[in-house]
Amino acid sequence: MELSKTQTFAHELIAFPSVTPNDCGIQKIIAKRLSQLGFECETIMSGPDNFHVTNLWAIKRSLNVDSKVIVFAGHTDVVPTGPLNLWDSDPFLPSIREGKLFGRGAADMKTSLAAFVIATEEYINDCPKHNLSIGFLLTSDEEGPLNTDGTVVVCNLLKQREENIDFCIIGEPTSSEKFGDTIKNGRRGSLSAKLKVKGVQGHIAYPNLAVNPIHLVSPALAELSNTTWDHGNEYFPPTSWQTSNFHSGTGATNVIPGEAIIDFNFRFATASTASDLKHKVELILNKHGLVYEIEWNQGGEPFLTPQGDLCNVLRDSITRETGIIPSLSTTGGTSDGRFISKICPQVVEFGPINKTIHQVNEYVDIDTIDPLKNIYRHVLDQLSS
Repeated sequence: MELSKTQTFAHELIAFPSVTPNDCGIQKIIAKRLSQLGFECETIMSGPDNFHVTNLWAIKRSLNVDSKVIVFAGHTDVVPTGPLNLWDSDPFLPSIREGKLFGRGAADMKTSLAAFVIATEEYINDCPKHNLSIGFLLTSDEEGPLNTDGTVVVCNLLKQREENIDFCIIGEPTSSEKFGDTIKNGRRGSLSAKLKVKGVQGHIAYPNLAVNPIHLVSPALAELSNTTWDHGNEYFPPTSWQTSNFHSGTGATNVIPGEAIIDFNFRFATASTASDLKHKVELILNKHGLVYEIEWNQGGEPFLTPQGDLCNVLRDSITRETGIIPSLSTTGGTSDGRFISKICPQVVEFGPINKTIHQVNEYVDIDTIDPLKNIYRHVLDQLSS
């Protein structure tokens, strides 16, 4: 089949094995295309010697000094492929079968990157005196474990420069059952902790000479799991507390352990703050008389873009292209929107169907690629009018 410009570019990008933190030159290719449109492009490297992260900041300003600024944001990195023998085709040799474009990053999120670029090319070529400034913020460190050298680095730099951004669309795969059915207008925060509860190790036949930390912590865990932390709000579900790991014991069946280690996580709404959650947890632990150590790690704060200009324009553009009225959602994991929201008041995410992201045989429906580009293009048209 003959491919469109957007389909061809998506095909080209998927072919790069850009597993975090490797960009493999994708940003150079995008920067070259943007430079030809008059964008000022800046590569920002970050990270230690063994973890070089590549970031791209590109901006094309309108001649109108009062123009709004919209940024297309995303990541060029992908997660590892997993066992190659489980793929029906090479994950970095994109292939089209049964109306689907297969390859690692097809849905998350190289198709969105291609659609961003082609939509921008069409808009600027059709509107050389455009009344909208357009930026690109791309990173090769979104899928990594720490996210300390990617989007957050660029956002901090832009904040120092007092760079004004009015709108941002992140190309994350947000669609659920049908392409166009979901816009993410926020994300929950993530707060993790490692709790170490102290006991006294001893022989299991002499419990009077030991203190079992598993027995000590169990009532506290029951209370933590049954606590209502908040009730959520119009946009967010209630805050969720979940245990992910529980480690204790020596491996022997006749030894009472000396400590229990519990990993847990909050996915929390804007109805709570990290400091409030920490305080409530420690009140419960203290109430149960535990001797413990706790190490907190906040992965991200919640962010929210209430229904307004960007949500409305994007929703109208999706409906115009697909006939679907999308819902606004804040479910799912964290995203780089948590960093961008610090410097931009309206941040949303929209992209392909997310059913196969991070899976073997990841794909995107080929007939949704051009509609995705058209939606981004229509947003540019509407925001500049």
